Amino acid sequence: MRLFVSVDLPDDLTEAVANLQAEFEDASGLNFTDPEQTHVTLTFLGDVDEDRLPALERELSAAVDGADVDPFPVRYGGLGVFPSLEYISVLWVGTETGGEELTRLHEAIERRTTDMGFEAESHEFTPHVTIARMDHAGGKALVQELVEEREPTIGETRVDEIRLTESTLTGGGPVYSTVTSFPLE
Repeated sequence: MRLFVSVDLPDDLTEAVANLQAEFEDASGLNFTDPEQTHVTLTFLGDVDEDRLPALERELSAAVDGADVDPFPVRYGGLGVFPSLEYISVLWVGTETGGEELTRLHEAIERRTTDMGFEAESHEFTPHVTIARMDHAGGKALVQELVEEREPTIGETRVDEIRLTESTLTGGGPVYSTVTSFPLE
């Protein structure tokens, strides 16, 4: 199973994500994510044997409890890229509020999962929602211009759970399904 831990955007923000993506439609080289599958990845776990699932679920539940994060609001907005404006591989929307709580959840989850033998992230955690990947630099100038000029707000939602999510790779792109939900209490 190819797994990651996420906070999913609700359906009522799908249209706002799609509208923002439309502003970039003339930028060649961008491959847009499905607005209905947008999320914040808290930790990417990779390929996991199914027999490890019960232990992983226990550790994730303990991580959520240990993070001591109650349900909280997140406002998604602003634009950014990874790794830099000169070499763009990912276009994303950040968080205007709620980033601190997302970071606390990430840190608690990563502590538990690395103790289980999973790899730690190789870069600093930045709460974000990937809206496109750049396959080639044909539209780089337009992306740079819009990222520097635009400060869009996608919307606000309340985060009351995190999810262990399975990613199934298909010819039409990845399909995500929830394996387990962990409520914030």
